[in-house]
Amino acid sequence: MKLPSDIPVYGDTAYRGDCPRETVEQVTFFSELRKRYPHTLGILALHPKNEEKRSGAKFGQLARDKAMGLAPGASDIIIPGSPAFVCELKRQDKTKSNWQPGQLEYLLAAQAQGAFVCVALGWKAAMEALDEWLK
Repeated sequence: MKLPSDIPVYGDTAYRGDCPRETVEQVTFFSELRKRYPHTLGILALHPKNEEKRSGAKFGQLARDKAMGLAPGASDIIIPGSPAFVCELKRQDKTKSNWQPGQLEYLLAAQAQGAFVCVALGWKAAMEALDEWLK
């Protein structure tokens, strides 16, 4: 997926090779964030539980979740603030990550409302983006 040029990508976009899965990167990011900022950002930061493939009785739950505010495509890391921090986390080797429906649209909508938006390739890149946001 081609990103608009005004959405920064943190991390080495040329890296190809072994790297942790996106969920591992996310767990590591939140663990590190809560260790560094236990009384501030570690409390505020969140990962919205998003859509997953559902069938049968779970399919009805998806409709209820959407009615209750589930936002398809919501980014992996959201920190309320002024401006908000909105980061889509992908694997360090970007060729091993997939974009889900609505993710780019969510980033663009957040950007249009003044949020600091970015894509991070791995947890260390997400920390780099966070450091820039904090400046």
